[in-house]
Amino acid sequence: MSTSASTSAHDEAAQWWATAVSHIEPGSIELRDRPVQDLIGSVGLVDTLWLLLRGDLPSPRQSALLEAALVAGVDHGPQAPSIAAARMAATCGVGLNNAIATGVNMLGDVHGGAGQQCVEMLDEIRTLHTQGRDWDTAATEVMALYQARSRYLPGFGHRFHPVDPRRDPLLRLTEEAVAAGVVGGDYLQAALAVERALRQRRAGARPVPMNIDGATAVIYAELGFPAPLARGLFVISRSVGILAHAWEETGQGRRNKGPIPRSVLPARLNAVDPPAAEESAS
Repeated sequence: MSTSASTSAHDEAAQWWATAVSHIEPGSIELRDRPVQDLIGSVGLVDTLWLLLRGDLPSPRQSALLEAALVAGVDHGPQAPSIAAARMAATCGVGLNNAIATGVNMLGDVHGGAGQQCVEMLDEIRTLHTQGRDWDTAATEVMALYQARSRYLPGFGHRFHPVDPRRDPLLRLTEEAVAAGVVGGDYLQAALAVERALRQRRAGARPVPMNIDGATAVIYAELGFPAPLARGLFVISRSVGILAHAWEETGQGRRNKGPIPRSVLPARLNAVDPPAAEESAS
């Protein structure tokens, strides 16, 4: 191969994998054009996450708001499918990374995707508001479209909590950020309008306030993250809890952990008593 042909192939390969996220050469690592040695010890993990996704560093108030949303979503106990799956996987002889991947791969449209769907819904409400509707009218119109397709409204209501304890602190921080001019507040207004519409529609019935997906969707949208990244950021957040649960499970000595204890299995499935049979069976 001639020198010019070799150079052309090299350039083509370089362009094939060209990225603005990072640049690596022998002795050099740059993240968004910033040398990694300048980031280590001076930039936190949340700021680095922002940097890689957005290309710049957040202000301290933006960083604090994003961190609050990430902290709020880290865990929801072993009854959450993603956590339960990771704990079972950890007893099956796979590595810790496989157990984490098992949990993360459970985060789909129904479990873990409501934040993305809520941002999309709030975007639609905001668009109608910019076209002249007041917030309540815009929310009612968009809600009707969503509830014609499903009885579930993404980001509102919770099967476990009458009022999600994560809602109030997240919205309070968002309100403070709006007052300080850190974020605009449109997505917060859209979400609160949905809550008002739900209260009026369900007068006298159990309220359906914002849940963690709705409250974090407000924050992600206010900070300028597009809807798909609302799910991506939730995955990063929840992977922390998945890791903790998978690690705890590895220390408890169980093998082939199933969804319910052996003692409550039907009698016909519990007839074989020797532990070796339980531990070796798939």
